[in-house]
Amino acid sequence: MQSLIGTGVALVTPFKKDFSVDIEALHRIVNFSIDGGVEYLVVMGTTAENATLTAEEKELVINTVVEVNKGRLPLVLGVGGNNTMQVVEELKTRDFSAFDAILSVSPYYNKPTQEGIYQHFKAIAEASPVPVILYNVPGRTSSNMLPATVVRLANDFKNVVAIKEAAGDMAQAMQIIKNAPKDFLVISGDDMLALPIVLAGGAGVISVIGQGFPKEFSEMIRLGLNKKAADAFKTHYFLSDSIDMIFEQGNPAGIKQIFQALGIAENTVRLPLVSVDESLADRLNEFVKNSIK
Repeated sequence: MQSLIGTGVALVTPFKKDFSVDIEALHRIVNFSIDGGVEYLVVMGTTAENATLTAEEKELVINTVVEVNKGRLPLVLGVGGNNTMQVVEELKTRDFSAFDAILSVSPYYNKPTQEGIYQHFKAIAEASPVPVILYNVPGRTSSNMLPATVVRLANDFKNVVAIKEAAGDMAQAMQIIKNAPKDFLVISGDDMLALPIVLAGGAGVISVIGQGFPKEFSEMIRLGLNKKAADAFKTHYFLSDSIDMIFEQGNPAGIKQIFQALGIAENTVRLPLVSVDESLADRLNEFVKNSIK
């Protein structure tokens, strides 16, 4: 899965001020990311606010991204949930011809055991017509997919090709890198740890900030993959304040404020999320202003 090495971006769903999906802004976001040099696009991740989208809106967003991309970059589709049978049914019925892989989040709310997590992804691997990227994000799911479970899945199913590791635990990421099969990709799901994980042997990142600063962030990851650590860390430290700020009051409220400052999209989010407050908006706007050369 060489197409998954480097920077993928977890696309937001832009909304107009009336909370309807802003298709024109979505066009701009996709093209901005592609023109900025990212390696692939992730559609319908948690950053897309897919929990607040209707089934019709989800299809609109998916079809729009496919249309705008025009085959220029690999596409990954978020297909996950805490109802295993429902996820399997989608895998059996959806057309995946435009997609290179799926990103499937570990079950949330249910808090399954490690064996439950394994059996969930076993069912997904057996049903999926495309490669599977596991997604571990315990801060959102309330359960941590342990390295032993990840390695077990990677060894047992050839189409389980990668993990988006977002536990925020460098030691855990390194344990997976050490013990997983050679061709299994460990992809950072944490923008702040993306470069350290790459330098430790990871394959890249699925990023939020990367869609706001695609040129800078994707070049940083490429430098890291080429072991040019000193140059890569210059960009890391330049962007680090913005990474902290975009998550300060929740995702994707922060990155949407970046897009508003760039003139690409409104900063509108749907309840229960709310837009960043005036103080954070001012700081993000100032960062963007000082970053544009």
